[in-house]
Amino acid sequence: MMDAYRSILNGSPGYRCTGSFTSCNNWKQDIEKSNPDVILMDIEMTGINGIKATGLIKKEFPGVKILIQTVFEDDEKIFDALCKGANGYILKNTSPVKMLEAVTDVQNGGVAFTPTVASKVVSLFQQFIAPMVTITDYQLTAREKEILQLLTEGIPMPRIAEKIFLSYHTVRDHVKSIYQKLHVASATEAVAKALKEKLV
Repeated sequence: MMDAYRSILNGSPGYRCTGSFTSCNNWKQDIEKSNPDVILMDIEMTGINGIKATGLIKKEFPGVKILIQTVFEDDEKIFDALCKGANGYILKNTSPVKMLEAVTDVQNGGVAFTPTVASKVVSLFQQFIAPMVTITDYQLTAREKEILQLLTEGIPMPRIAEKIFLSYHTVRDHVKSIYQKLHVASATEAVAKALKEKLV
C-alpha cells in the first residue's frame, strides 16, 4: 500500500511524496530529512504507534499537518488521534481521488474525515464536550454560520463550495474569517467550539 500511495502522489500534479517510512521509531530524523507539508499516518506500526507519534510530531513540528489513514474506525482511536492533534482521519478504503482531496483539505487548513468517521466525530464532541450557552457574539455572518454548520458535519471545503455554489477560494476565505473570529487555528478547533458553545 505504501508503494501505491507513493505512486499516486508522485503521479498527480501538485503532489510529491518526499519520503515513506515503515515505522515512527526515527520520526524526528525522518521528518527533518523529508520535510513534509502533510503526513499520511498509519496507526498500527512496530514500535511507536501512529497516534503517539502524532502527538510527538505536533509538539516538535506544529506546522506539519497529519492525516490519519487507517483501517480502524472505533471511537477511542478517533478521539485519541484528534486529541493528539491530527488534522483529519480517513480510512484506507478511501479512493485515491478522495485521499488526494483530503491531503489538500488539511494542507489548506481544513479538516478531512470519511463520512462514517465524520458522524462519529460529531457524536464524540457532543459526548465529551459539555455544551454551554454562548456568551460571546463572534459576529459571524449568515454565510459563515452556514459554512461552520457544514464543517461540523465533516464536509470538506471543496464539497462545501459545491453544495452552496461558491468557489473553493471564496469558501476558504470564509473559513479563514471564521478562524479569526472564533480565535482558533484549525477546523477541528472551530468545530469543537461551535458544538460546545452551540454556535450552529
